[in-house]
Amino acid sequence: MRILLFSLLLVLSGSIDSTTPFEKSNGLESATYDEAISYYRQLDSTYSEIKLLEYGPTDVGRPLHLVVISSDGEFNPQKIEESGRRILLVNNAIHPGEPCGVDASMMLARDLMEKKEMQRLLQNVVVCIIPFYNIGGALNRGCCSRANQVGPKEYGFRGNARNLDLNRDFIKADSRNARSFAEIFDDWKPDIFVDTHTSNGADYQHVMTLISTQKDKLHPVLATYLEKDLEPALYKRMAQKGFPMTPYVNTLATIPDSGLVAYLETPRYSTGYAALFNCIGFTSEAHMWKPYKERVEGTYHFLESLLEKMNINHKEIGLLKAKADLLSSRQKNFPLRWELDTSQKKDIIFQGYEATWKESKVTGTKVESYDRERPYQRNIPFYNSYKSMDSVTAPVAYLIPQAWQEVTERLMISGIRLKQLLRDTVLEVEYYRITRYDTRPRPYEGHYLNYDIETSVHTGEITFYQGDYVAYVNQPANRFIVETLEPRAPDSYFAWNFFDAVLSQKEYFSPYIFDETAHRMLQQNATLKREFEQRKEQDSMFAKSPWAQWYFIYQQSELYEPSHNRYPVYRLITDALLPLRE
Repeated sequence: MRILLFSLLLVLSGSIDSTTPFEKSNGLESATYDEAISYYRQLDSTYSEIKLLEYGPTDVGRPLHLVVISSDGEFNPQKIEESGRRILLVNNAIHPGEPCGVDASMMLARDLMEKKEMQRLLQNVVVCIIPFYNIGGALNRGCCSRANQVGPKEYGFRGNARNLDLNRDFIKADSRNARSFAEIFDDWKPDIFVDTHTSNGADYQHVMTLISTQKDKLHPVLATYLEKDLEPALYKRMAQKGFPMTPYVNTLATIPDSGLVAYLETPRYSTGYAALFNCIGFTSEAHMWKPYKERVEGTYHFLESLLEKMNINHKEIGLLKAKADLLSSRQKNFPLRWELDTSQKKDIIFQGYEATWKESKVTGTKVESYDRERPYQRNIPFYNSYKSMDSVTAPVAYLIPQAWQEVTERLMISGIRLKQLLRDTVLEVEYYRITRYDTRPRPYEGHYLNYDIETSVHTGEITFYQGDYVAYVNQPANRFIVETLEPRAPDSYFAWNFFDAVLSQKEYFSPYIFDETAHRMLQQNATLKREFEQRKEQDSMFAKSPWAQWYFIYQQSELYEPSHNRYPVYRLITDALLPLRE
């Protein structure tokens, strides 16, 4: 077996060149996709502690790679978990025009092998690195697509091979990238996840800004550790390394002085997806206007600082995640939607530049500007509290007819355990009807999203068939199940249009035939007649529309199809003994 000492001797003797393209260019250039993969292959062949793995395909046809760095050469995730070591997963180049993490991770992987003082960081942590997540975007390389960014000389493009923004794709998983990522995430079950980025927006002094998993939607046992221990330690370490951080500059109004607002990363985003599995997530955001060399160095020191803290707190992190998983598997009530609570804030130290307003030479209107000759350091408010605006009590299980294969596939690739009915079965279940929703007028990442969704609750007997799926809500990833299958959740599969077929009525009527039936129904049903007359009195458009009047009555008749607007995922409320196969 190759050992670290032998590897070090090889390096010292000059047998391999471990200098990265970034370093060779004095911080002006970023590694291409082929250069990075070749570099990791070299590390794999040199060090027994590093392994380059291939996972499933991406939309451009290339496999998604995973670099695993394990001090004892163990690359089985189950055995690593049994050893008590924690797992850090770093995702790079989801937006390949923001490649700071690509170059920082290459140097970090090498330094963990070659620098004695860094080897101790692997004592209690295994590092997993996705070199390039958006490979199609990385191959679409050029100089100029990032208008608001300084360097590097060339970089990739935000859209992937299907022109998807992959950091909006984790729940809907339209891309093969997302499906391969889900396989990696389920295999390795990281304790902490980092997605590396470059920021947009205002100008300020900080090189590094940070989005942490929003605390109010993280499991409380992890949120307390994140807020009280992990975040303060990271901010302190980064300041000591010469890279004082600030929360991501997502402003309450136009300029940072108005205050910063914690980013609410719903499950379409990488860290929002990770949070559904009780994994603490960070999005590192290096500032676009700082020299590329500084941005890479800042990202490197953030990853190093996180590794240092994980190595020290490995036992606590493991215990807290295990506790969160256990409590999640027993959880009954789940928040669905969130709203910023502006009544709660705290002051943070922000290092900015004075904002000024100048007249645009193009439009003649006022445009914001930042005066680098007038730096400041002052306290500004940080709003990091969200309150739940909607919640739901989860059922014993959700029943999903096999017809909705796109949905069951997405559940399974994310590690949700599904069972199937062995035979046709009639069950008393609770179900929703979609009573109101709006749809975005323009496509967003390949979908016309539904939003402001309202439902009514009903019970009844439904026939399910052999092979239909059952998702029991007794799993560590219960939040994933609930937030995808409850239609009112902002990133539910209903919101992402996977169930839109039920919104389209299939059968109608001919007025000349139905008119007699409608009249008979009004004569025989006093309640219906009263509602009909009230509707005509209160709604002038209804009173003027014969079709609306017939249709109102038709909807109350047995002729109206029961599947129209009936959400086709059903809630098992009573724990019945079902005929199941795994």
